[in-house]
Amino acid sequence: MSSNGKPKRRGGDTTISLLSAERTPVGPGVEQVVLQTDRGAIRGFLHAAGADGAPGPAVVVWVGGAGGGTEGPAGGIYHRLADQLALEGISSLRLDYRHPNVLVECIADVLVGLAWLEDAGGARRASLVGHSFGGAVVIDAGALNPIVKDVIALSSQTYGADLVGDVSPRTLLLVHGEADRVLPAACSRQLYAAAQDPRELVLYPGCGHGLDECAPALRDLLLTHIRLQLAPQGG
Repeated sequence: MSSNGKPKRRGGDTTISLLSAERTPVGPGVEQVVLQTDRGAIRGFLHAAGADGAPGPAVVVWVGGAGGGTEGPAGGIYHRLADQLALEGISSLRLDYRHPNVLVECIADVLVGLAWLEDAGGARRASLVGHSFGGAVVIDAGALNPIVKDVIALSSQTYGADLVGDVSPRTLLLVHGEADRVLPAACSRQLYAAAQDPRELVLYPGCGHGLDECAPALRDLLLTHIRLQLAPQGG
């Protein structure tokens, strides 16, 4: 997406234009990013894999649940995995929503983030990861964007995940704790049934909505999965 203010991406029925992007270092290998749009500022954190600060061809966009946030479930797994993946040549954008819990606006935020990574950073293949409410966000956003190769929904809700059948031929990974008392594991089973291949459902016995009990296993699963999906031969 260029910074000339022309509409480039549509999330549901909301057209949104990227006007400018600001990057400010906040720690080793991490920059705060502010994407100014005609519908407000989208904020997040970039973990760039390139030595020159460029995101490069392989990227992950991480989003939270209905309350927003950028750390993720399982004790802040997004931040930890973003740091690790950057060392391996895969950049990450941990994105916060302008309007948490407003599905169409949150989808638009992800599409703007992807467009910026593509046009300004050279991204050519992307994984999207979302937790809870964010599962529906990444399912719908993933089905709408051509550089997305992979969608990962953690403890996902079913409401709003209307495009789950259109994620294919992208890979869909659904992860859920069988002891989830917020959104039962039946939600991911339902999404799996409605999706097309390639798809995978991973259930963790005794694990709740925040996936804290299975954090080490989840970390290994996501690292292995993202490495495979964003390998150069994949795109």
